[in-house]
Amino acid sequence: MAGDIANTTEEARFIKQDRNFDIQRVIVKIGSSLLTNNGRGLDRTAIYEWAKQIARLHKKGVEVLLVSSGAVAEGVVRMDLEERPKKLAALQACASIGQMGLIETWWSALIQHGIQSSQLLLTHDDLSNRSRYLNTTSALTQLLEWRVLPVINENDTITIDEIKFGDNDTLGAMAAAMINADLYIILTDQDGVFTDNPRDNPNAKMIRQERAMADYLFDIAGDGGKLGRGGMLTKIRAGRLAAMGGCPTVIVSGAIDDVITRVVSGEAVGTLLTTNDEDKIIARKQWLAAHLRMAGSLMVDAGAANALTEHNRSLLPVGVVDVRGDFDEGDVVEITHQDTGERIAVGQVNFSSNDARRVARERTEQFDKIFGNNEERVVMVHRDNLALTV
Repeated sequence: MAGDIANTTEEARFIKQDRNFDIQRVIVKIGSSLLTNNGRGLDRTAIYEWAKQIARLHKKGVEVLLVSSGAVAEGVVRMDLEERPKKLAALQACASIGQMGLIETWWSALIQHGIQSSQLLLTHDDLSNRSRYLNTTSALTQLLEWRVLPVINENDTITIDEIKFGDNDTLGAMAAAMINADLYIILTDQDGVFTDNPRDNPNAKMIRQERAMADYLFDIAGDGGKLGRGGMLTKIRAGRLAAMGGCPTVIVSGAIDDVITRVVSGEAVGTLLTTNDEDKIIARKQWLAAHLRMAGSLMVDAGAANALTEHNRSLLPVGVVDVRGDFDEGDVVEITHQDTGERIAVGQVNFSSNDARRVARERTEQFDKIFGNNEERVVMVHRDNLALTV
């Protein structure tokens, strides 16, 4: 895997060493503090500079996707408001107004280099619903085939949750997993991830490379940790989410000269969060466990429940006693215990609800009679795509 550094030792994480990337597709996320002069409208000079760097990659054949914040701040300036609104409706209105300026600025900056760009506004629901997820993937794939650079943003105008700083970190990571990106670059106002707040502690060290799943990263970047601001926390979480798709992440300052091309070339700037096969499974299980909306449910007998919870087994159709809901193959469903009704796990199911009902309580040797001789599926939910909740 590109950028993979196995078994990072205690001291190796601080050593500045060049990285060996093999990159065909990269996602670049740029935060609000960089794009908007700390909230005072779009920094068009900086945007044109990043566009120049992106154009160099584009001309080398690298596919680039951009995740750009800044719509709300631009809306505030365009409406001549004294401060960022606190009411959700006003924030959403500012996002709607500012998005016009944001995409207009990126289009102008990129077209100077002969690069066509497009706008794609998404919500997290778009990426958690399987049909919309597949439609979004198809649209992005077509744009990249046409050599169009997608500019992606959270659809703040219609989101039902309060707009929160850092949402685009997660959105970029989800897009990275969706289109199998080779590298996810998060441009921020900090040089990278440090062991402590460098503004307060002159002995703080920058972590040059580490596993995305390293637990201590949350301790230093979390709400209750040493940095205590939350901004870096969303980036660590995003790195873990990108790891689910096997995509390494670099967190780096957007103010560094020629930062995007230097990162892609393998120069040791910022913090590299690596991933390996074991981490991909861990990240996937965390992603599954975080799902709030289930497409349906599978009720299992005591034997299947024990196999899942005590022996880390996959869920076989023979252990499923009831199928509820209407779902497609690949959807995330809950798994409940027949006797207690308790949710014991969530997982990505290998059958649609209709097919699941046909094979429930059946042993695998019966599948050929049910589906024909070409049936290859033998498990309802594979253990690598299952997260226990008990």
